[in-house]
Amino acid sequence: MILTQESSLSISTDIAVCYADEGGMEDARSLAQRLGLPLLDQYDLRDQQFPQLLICESGTRRLQQTGRKAPGPVLADFVSGAVAHRRKFGGGKGQMIAKAVGIKGSIRPRVADVTAGLGRDSFVLATLGCEVQMVERSPIIHALLESGLQQAQEDLEVADIAARMSLVHADSISWLSGRQGDIQPPQVVYVDPMFPHTDKSALVKKEMRVFRDVVGDDRDSEALLRAALNLAEYRVVVKRPRKAPAIEGQTPSYQLSGKSSRYDIYTLKSLSQSQ
Repeated sequence: MILTQESSLSISTDIAVCYADEGGMEDARSLAQRLGLPLLDQYDLRDQQFPQLLICESGTRRLQQTGRKAPGPVLADFVSGAVAHRRKFGGGKGQMIAKAVGIKGSIRPRVADVTAGLGRDSFVLATLGCEVQMVERSPIIHALLESGLQQAQEDLEVADIAARMSLVHADSISWLSGRQGDIQPPQVVYVDPMFPHTDKSALVKKEMRVFRDVVGDDRDSEALLRAALNLAEYRVVVKRPRKAPAIEGQTPSYQLSGKSSRYDIYTLKSLSQSQ
């Protein structure tokens, strides 16, 4: 697992860092200093002095809204829950995301996921054998990913998958532009910009609330697509809600549609078995 930090992006002042046990104390202190956020020695989830709390506990980090009716925590978990179920029963190379990025036969492209979020799609691609570079611009979400990757690296069942994942904290457009001229650019750039999702599940609604508060809307999707097309060696893949319009600009080469989501594929040249 490679962890690098290329930029110091702005952070909401509505967030404080705290710790739930002695095991999380040192991490909380270090994280608060790194992010320039207040550190709380004690906290009450019913107290809304800070709308969001970044809670450290014995090697884990989670983001928790406050208030009496606040939803549960949001975290990057590559070991248990829905991600573990998908790893074991998700359909392997038959999954739509696998087809979208070009996994076929022995082909396992190098992928840059430039809107990493909580890393679920990156983890699926790494599970299928791809080397995945995750780029996340939010310092808070990056901190969650950092913790989730560390846990995965230490878990015997998924350590080999985590070894194929790396993480950088940077603005994606700047990161893509800065990679021009690289000897080994990503073969595929994967983009999943923030969009009003139609999925009504409690999990998605909870996470979307947190992401909109912490990350905000993606208002630069066109510029991000242009930067991705300028760097990707073989293709750019954009994930969209099924009925959403394509990002303005270049027309997708083709699309793959499922029940709730769609992949717009922008082909630059064909992946070959030798890659």
